[in-house]
Amino acid sequence: MSLYQYLVRLETTLRSRQDIEQELLQVELVTMGVRLKGELRFYDDSHLSFFEQLESVGKQDFKRVNYKFHYQDAAGNLIFRYDNSPHYPQLATFPAHKHVGDRVVEAEPPDLNHVLAEIDAIIYK
Repeated sequence: MSLYQYLVRLETTLRSRQDIEQELLQVELVTMGVRLKGELRFYDDSHLSFFEQLESVGKQDFKRVNYKFHYQDAAGNLIFRYDNSPHYPQLATFPAHKHVGDRVVEAEPPDLNHVLAEIDAIIYK
């Protein structure tokens, strides 16, 4: 998938979600790609903050250089966070990992659609 295709998919997903309030969505073009920053609020007042720095690799691919998807409940308690800060070298997916409450587990880098599906499974039981 090209970077352009990914961005179109992201826009389509966000426009289709009537249950999400977009509090912030910034797209910053950089030399090799794009930086995305967003704040989304859900009907139950839970909140997703996300950041992605993406770089084009050729015409038909891209790589996720940095990312963070931080999801918390209405009281501000962490439910989960995916990120690739390099501080858990013992994990097989290093630097990618997921915080679940106070635990840190191995996790492949997700994209926003994956994260939204995970949130849906939590709030639409």
